[in-house]
Amino acid sequence: MGTVKEAKLEQLEMKREAYQLIINGQRMDSSSGETFTTYNPATGEPVATIAKASKEDAEKAVEAARHAFDKGKWKLFPLNKRARTLNKIASIMRSRFNELVELEILDTGKSLSAAQGQVMQAIEDFEFYAGAIVGHRGAVNNVPGQFQNITEKEPVGVCAQIIPWNYPLMMAAWKVAPAIAVGCSVVVKPATLTPLTAIVLGEICIEAGVPEGVVNVIPGAGSEVGNYLVEHPNVDKVAFTGSTPIGKDIMAKASQTLKRVTLELGGKSPSLVFNDADIDAAVDGSLFGIFYNTGQSCEARSRLYVHEDIYESFMEKFVEKAKKLSLGNPFAKETHIGAIINKGQLDVIDGYVQSAKEEGATIALGGKVANVEGYENGFWYEPTIITGVNHDMKVVKEEIFGPVVVVMPFSDEKEAIRLANDSEYGLGSAIWTTDYARATRVSKQIQAGIVMVNCPFSAFPGTPFGGYKQSGFGRELCIETLDLYTETKSIVSYFGNRPLNPFGV
Repeated sequence: MGTVKEAKLEQLEMKREAYQLIINGQRMDSSSGETFTTYNPATGEPVATIAKASKEDAEKAVEAARHAFDKGKWKLFPLNKRARTLNKIASIMRSRFNELVELEILDTGKSLSAAQGQVMQAIEDFEFYAGAIVGHRGAVNNVPGQFQNITEKEPVGVCAQIIPWNYPLMMAAWKVAPAIAVGCSVVVKPATLTPLTAIVLGEICIEAGVPEGVVNVIPGAGSEVGNYLVEHPNVDKVAFTGSTPIGKDIMAKASQTLKRVTLELGGKSPSLVFNDADIDAAVDGSLFGIFYNTGQSCEARSRLYVHEDIYESFMEKFVEKAKKLSLGNPFAKETHIGAIINKGQLDVIDGYVQSAKEEGATIALGGKVANVEGYENGFWYEPTIITGVNHDMKVVKEEIFGPVVVVMPFSDEKEAIRLANDSEYGLGSAIWTTDYARATRVSKQIQAGIVMVNCPFSAFPGTPFGGYKQSGFGRELCIETLDLYTETKSIVSYFGNRPLNPFGV
């Protein structure tokens, strides 16, 4: 790490070493006085001390959000005023772009390019929803004669938003922006591993003019604070991004009070490379698809299927290019792959790789914990490519959440589709072909919420993001998301000249 960057980081950490809860527009300590420490996954060193929310704090946050929604003015603001506020949030985020990027890297260990892209998308999310709410409206429906039916969109109420550790700021923006755009109040529970940028986002919302109580941020244990929010009778909706088992538990708990639920869960996404594909483009896109964000992405294309006619030539290029991916200083532009979030996840990843070896698979590249010079106390794993696999193996069936990809050949289009759909998950997928007709046919048959054709990118503001099967339900990042945070009210009116007398008495 260069001396200029070192000095900049030292100033940042010295400037702020402690973060508080945000409840009802105020920073505050936990009611219990408890705190926890976040650590830089790249170095293993502490980053900051965070106030640890308790059930009592969660109750305060829900009460603040409830009061803001029931008695406050935010949902009554004209659309253009709420839109201006969202744009102001985005403007402040832009002015603090470098700070947000640095905090994201310190908290997650991800690479500079990944953090920059994700912070920029978080900013663009607020800008997108500032525009989207202008067109989000009810309808006039066809009804008989002298009747009229109109629908109105009304905010659903208080929303609990549970954020994962792999995309802390971006996932917070995906949830906060549409919710407050339509007039809801939110209680955000960031992951305890990576809470910093979500807390700062809450502070920015207040600075931008969001009224007190509308945005509350309470980092704390999911088993305590998360469950409390999910079960709370004054919470109207839960939005969760995370693992499928926890998503199922949230759905069961939320059902007791019939909360609206949006779940964006796990994935084991396939990538299909056909024999007419641009091999170089498919290699580059497949590298990004699995190794971006260190493979810690729910839609990582971790199952790679390559047509048998080009399998050998593809694999030669794929392995050689993967060898060139660099691990190291997350702040260096030349670094491709960042750190694993913590020791526990590192062990999980290695456990999957070892199970593949035991089941007879071949490690074509990597396959072990990485020793990165200067970052020996961090958590690193080599980019890993596994061949000789079948669909009975754990590494093929289960989500690994790390820089590990399995590769298999296929013989024809029918087999490729069968293999791609042979999963309990259905989040992302990729198709590499120069045949437009094939791309269209296969896209229609893939059981996934996202299909990327000759493209490694899965999400832009405005594109629906969400899955089929056990990858969850609901779509984020798009105009349709606004419907998930609103109720549709149907108003039926009669304007005839004579009073209605249906019973005729």
